Amino acid sequence: AGLTDWAVDNLLAYLAEQRAATGHIPDDRTIVIERYRDELGDGRVVVLSPFGAQVNAPWALAISAALHRRKRLDAQVMHSDDGIVLRLPDVAESAVLRAQDIVLDPDLIDDVLRTEVSSSALFAARFRECAARALLLPRRDPRRRQPLWQQRQRAGQLLSVAADYDRFPVVLEAMRECLQDVYDVAGLRSVMRDIAARAIRVVEVQTQSPSPFARSLLFGYVGEFLYNSDAPLAERRAAALALDSALLAELLGSESLRELLDADVIADVEADLQHVSAERHAHSVEAVADLLRTLGDLTPEELAARGVAEEWITELERYGRAMRVTVAGQERVAAVEDAARLRDGLGVTIPAGVPAAFLEPVEDPVRDLLVRFARRRGPFTARQAAERFGLGVAVVERVLDKLAGAGVLVRGQLHPAPADYAVDYCDADVLRRIRRACLARMRAEVEPVDPHVLGAFLPAWHGIGGSSARSATADDLLGCVEQLAGAPVPASALESLVLPARLPGYTPALLDE
Repeated sequence: AGLTDWAVDNLLAYLAEQRAATGHIPDDRTIVIERYRDELGDGRVVVLSPFGAQVNAPWALAISAALHRRKRLDAQVMHSDDGIVLRLPDVAESAVLRAQDIVLDPDLIDDVLRTEVSSSALFAARFRECAARALLLPRRDPRRRQPLWQQRQRAGQLLSVAADYDRFPVVLEAMRECLQDVYDVAGLRSVMRDIAARAIRVVEVQTQSPSPFARSLLFGYVGEFLYNSDAPLAERRAAALALDSALLAELLGSESLRELLDADVIADVEADLQHVSAERHAHSVEAVADLLRTLGDLTPEELAARGVAEEWITELERYGRAMRVTVAGQERVAAVEDAARLRDGLGVTIPAGVPAAFLEPVEDPVRDLLVRFARRRGPFTARQAAERFGLGVAVVERVLDKLAGAGVLVRGQLHPAPADYAVDYCDADVLRRIRRACLARMRAEVEPVDPHVLGAFLPAWHGIGGSSARSATADDLLGCVEQLAGAPVPASALESLVLPARLPGYTPALLDE
């Protein structure tokens, strides 16, 4: 087939990895629907369909419409020659997609596509091209090219008028091009009929991470974010958080993952988890008992920082519900339920009088302690956990890596303000909470302001009404012109009104410089 031995080996290894991941390889008689959740909890559905973009594109459009109609889900859909990717952020378990949500009724495909195509970007582009060929978008000067944005604007205005006429020939031609030249609707109907006749089987698989075939499709999905460079920074960071962070780590590098999270948000979330914030302080003896069970052993100073009175600790000790132990060279107060974990995992000496029921051996005490440690804080390093429990860093790293492999923890360079370049670990649920809080803050940064706020900002931004003792320079004029770039300004008012209002001491000679 013209392939070298290395190419053949790589191809066979690629197929073997796909079969090992999903148990099936998609072909013209097998469609694989792969579902998984990333470490942030977002749902991912990848339809591995090798029928080409002409079939997958209308299929993706119809799936999106069906999900919105049936489940009120606004899925973000991307298609390629090799399949379809659907992103379902924070989807409840009851709304997980099944094969019946992906497979469509072949008799209804035409009606669905006619409705959906008319509002798509593809139809707008085809309408613009058809209108230009029909000479409905004449140029003012045939010898000069017209900017694309002007073509789009004029085509949009024409389409808004033509939409009222259901037999407008340019609209009909644009629709025909979409449904016949661009999309292979007949091929899609044939695929759906073969699925209904069981000539093509649909296999559903649930994976912990994307398979090799799905990974290549997801890189294309991430690419849509990477090349959207015109969006404001906060919008791009928010879009990145909505993507698969594991793929972003490979594509962008781990440093970019740190840039997606906000250090202040992490501190706020950790303060709540640690019960350090005032509204989370303990207010009774029972609250202190719950605190020791959820946070683990704490020093007297740490308890005081959480609003715990000394007499409450004494009362818990008197009734045998708490005990004082030495962990990592520090005296700490621990719940009596942790006696076996501290003894077996850390070698802590347990005081006399602890009931035998709490001294039964624990299967994996170090794992239990580290899981609880992770659930009550933001990103941390293995060294920080080791210092907390007085264990070796290598011992802690092995346990944390196992937890990351099981999906309990997320491993990577996560903290935006790291003390060093060590690998961070974070509980998956905690990272999901941090991510949502970061998204909320970033979206607030790009929300439109009230008109009166904009009205107060613009004059100050343009320097109107300001006073300056020094004379304007050519650099000042250049900055002013850059601010006005793209704004329609009458030539007669530019030097008499616009520039003098922004540059005290302006003279026409500055333009010559």
